[in-house]
Amino acid sequence: MRHARRRVVRRVTRLAAVGGLLLGGAMVTNAVASEPPAPSIGVPFTAPPATGEGTDLVSRLGNSRTAGSWVDKTGRPVVAVTDDKAAAEVKRAGAQPKMVEHSMSDLKSAAATLRSAPRVSGTSWAMDYKSNQVVVRGDSTVSSSDWSRMTEVAEGIGSFVRMERSEGTFTTRVNGAQPILSTAGRCSAGFNVTDGKSDFILTAGHCGPDGSVWFADDRGRDQVGTSLKGSFPGDDYSLVKYDGGRAGKGADVVAVGDGKGVRITGVADAEVGQKIFRSGSTSGLREGEVTALNATVNYPEGTVTGLIETNVCAEPGDSGGPMFADGVALGVTSGGSGDCRAGGTTFFQPVTKALTELGVKLIVAKSSGGTGAAPAPSASQGAASPGSSAPITGTDVSTLLSRLTDPRNVGPGMLVIGGSLVALVATRWIRAEQDRKAYRQYYSATWG
Repeated sequence: MRHARRRVVRRVTRLAAVGGLLLGGAMVTNAVASEPPAPSIGVPFTAPPATGEGTDLVSRLGNSRTAGSWVDKTGRPVVAVTDDKAAAEVKRAGAQPKMVEHSMSDLKSAAATLRSAPRVSGTSWAMDYKSNQVVVRGDSTVSSSDWSRMTEVAEGIGSFVRMERSEGTFTTRVNGAQPILSTAGRCSAGFNVTDGKSDFILTAGHCGPDGSVWFADDRGRDQVGTSLKGSFPGDDYSLVKYDGGRAGKGADVVAVGDGKGVRITGVADAEVGQKIFRSGSTSGLREGEVTALNATVNYPEGTVTGLIETNVCAEPGDSGGPMFADGVALGVTSGGSGDCRAGGTTFFQPVTKALTELGVKLIVAKSSGGTGAAPAPSASQGAASPGSSAPITGTDVSTLLSRLTDPRNVGPGMLVIGGSLVALVATRWIRAEQDRKAYRQYYSATWG
């Protein structure tokens, strides 16, 4: 009876060990299979700016014969020109010319004069190609005396400088796609980028100084990464290096709310008149239009230049969030005035410049051809869309998902396999010892 019980115990132990081997193997296989596919790494300027035709014509004809370009409501490029010969060249290229009085050189000279004047917080200026003017705006914080001094400077430049007072206050939008939090405030993750060795979040530079530690929760338990290589004021961009070194699954997707996302396929420069979309955790997905380029904003914290001006709304908490069109990355949210109830003006740091200055590349969705090349964003106001939809799986800004899906994290499965092997070896050794003992007992009983 005792031997029968031992046999039952040994058989149960062997079956459990074999089951453990199968379970451990399944765990390891699942961990390896769950590794996200290698991301396709885009390079700066993989997509031409909007249609590209207007920008190319301006570059070819020069600043003295042109004054910028934009796209009309049908998506056709329009180029501002200063002479008939330039207009004829624009027509031959298939674009629409518009005769203007002031050249790009005049507009740039006006902007330089404004920049050299005493700085007034709460003001901004940008080149309005459509009206052939430089537009100077002052928010509600600009005093009457400061505004009078700015007006005198503008009148000294010429009539093509237009002065406008605006509602609200020009502020950076600290306080997005996905929220990231630190002692410096609350911001939004913009786009995922890489230097080939580590992955980073590209966000706004004003969100926090180098060394700021970011979390995905407000209790400081789920650490995301640390800020480095930021530029603000002057520019408005920075990198947050992931603690785990990897962005994880869904690195090519930006959140747009309700668990949905948009796949990012490339990067480009924005163009005046282009329809764009912006995402942020405070106000969600919003759409608008690029109204000007090379904007300068005098925030209370300092002056930022080279920004994209738009009429899309934004609110505190949207800083650093992504701006895109047709899945092509264009900018990260810097700041602005107004809100999403009354509307307002929002400025964006161009992604192309940030990538170049930081020496990183955008992580993009692989194209059907596997090259990672991006299509150009649509210039048509009626046809542009955010991009192809994709689900948001987990918290993309957290390292938790990358840790769970990292194929190196197969320890539990290996432990199960190791334990099962030990159990098998132990049962065989115990059985062998019991057999040898039984044989010795039998032999000694029958000997002599």
